[in-house]
Amino acid sequence: MHERSERATRGMTTRRSVLGDGHVDRAEASTTPFDADFQAFITEGAWGSVWSRPGLTKRERSLITLALLAAGGHEEEFAMHVRATINTGATPDDIKEALLHVAVYAGVPAANSAFKLAKAELAAQQDKRGAAE
Repeated sequence: MHERSERATRGMTTRRSVLGDGHVDRAEASTTPFDADFQAFITEGAWGSVWSRPGLTKRERSLITLALLAAGGHEEEFAMHVRATINTGATPDDIKEALLHVAVYAGVPAANSAFKLAKAELAAQQDKRGAAE
């Protein structure tokens, strides 16, 4: 049996702390031989290397990630990382400020789309919190 590398173990811990166990469990359950290498790559490379580095907080990395995803028009990943802010400490005001930077440096259309997605995701989070109380 293949033993998991230290980077993969660190990556999985970080990935779970940012995205949540539910998301990671669903991703793991839907992994097939076709995308298993890709899943290992993002767990080790993105989560075990970049996201696990010292120097920036998870909140700061979260905001950078949101800005880059918004600028690139990666809506599904952007929405997922808005949901993850509940775990990273980035606030709605933080997201708003990051998206204002997107508007200036990547364009108003990218920011406009991201604001729409962020509003929907933040409202859904609020609804979930309200239902749980």
